Amino acid sequence: MERRIVHVDMDAFFAAIEQRDDPALKGKPVIIGADPKGGAGRGVVSTCSYEARKFGVRSAMPISEAWRRCPQGVYLPPDFHKYEEASGKIREIFYEFTPDIEQVSIDEAFLDITRSAHLFGGPVETCRAIKARVKSVTGLTCSVGLAPTKTAAKIASDLEKPDGLVVVGEAGLRAFLAPLDISKLWGLGPKTAEILRGRGINTIGELAAAGAGELRGLGSHGAGLKALALGEDPREVFEGSDTKSVGNEITFEKDTSDAREIKESLVALADKVSSRLREAGLKGRTVTLKIRLEGFETYTRARTMPLSTNYADILCREALALYAAFDKGRKKVRLLGVKVSGLMPAAEKESLFEDEGDARREKAHKAIESIREKFGRGSIYRAGGKKDI
Repeated sequence: MERRIVHVDMDAFFAAIEQRDDPALKGKPVIIGADPKGGAGRGVVSTCSYEARKFGVRSAMPISEAWRRCPQGVYLPPDFHKYEEASGKIREIFYEFTPDIEQVSIDEAFLDITRSAHLFGGPVETCRAIKARVKSVTGLTCSVGLAPTKTAAKIASDLEKPDGLVVVGEAGLRAFLAPLDISKLWGLGPKTAEILRGRGINTIGELAAAGAGELRGLGSHGAGLKALALGEDPREVFEGSDTKSVGNEITFEKDTSDAREIKESLVALADKVSSRLREAGLKGRTVTLKIRLEGFETYTRARTMPLSTNYADILCREALALYAAFDKGRKKVRLLGVKVSGLMPAAEKESLFEDEGDARREKAHKAIESIREKFGRGSIYRAGGKKDI
């Protein structure tokens, strides 16, 4: 039986939600990300509407460059709580069509409809039904790719955005892939692409036909990419843990070496990560500190704790200790980030004995969460930290 893999990619997800919720934004170039501060902002673009893309604005672009290209854009800060809520509703819709789902990110997922498509009139009809259901429930459009492999399905979903549907059959799989640029191939990064282009390999078809000499120096990765170019991708749709890590970052308006500003930022970051972990019902063992210095030199330092936690004071202590042990010389700090990984359900016990300190922490955290739920996140914040981040 031919596999039927669907890749669903929401169209300009964050920006589309903002346009849905505020009709005055429809048709306007909406850019979600850091405050551009009149072209002097320091962060990046999270995503942008298709109207903004006409001006050359793209995700991950420095916000200052986005402002230079599109000063007339509507710049909005991201509202992740709202976006995650919409993502959850969309995920519930997917389960109406198949139990085999792999959430790739907040705005994209793979669905294996091989066993269920006949219930909805066939594979193509199932894809149309998914798109219609998402639009009906959320008011948002998505682009869908249907193919025998995950790689081809992902590529297909990107070809006719927004609101597209591209179908690739097994018989035409290689012909579909061959003329496409190698940058379309899932798992082929820009550095590898640069190497291949230097050897005259610019399309997926040329990669499929490449000999061992043309792939020299790439090792098993080169062989794996060639297999994908040939349409060979046996990977199954796998529902693992949706969340691998939880983190937050801050880019300073000006590079800083101010000890107080750095401490306040780390305290606020730890507090925000703690809140997000607790909202998701998770805790983790590994705390990672990300430091970007002036000149864009970026470093990470991590520590794995004996027991998992989602308590802000413990995360803060670890983040501050990692920073104190980092030698930045005389360079100023441009960006700080705190991330927790090695996640597990918060309710899962790792020790038979509950520490009295943990019981007090839990009580304090619940009290803080209750106040924030009633009066907003900025209504209470930890001593030594910024009001919000």
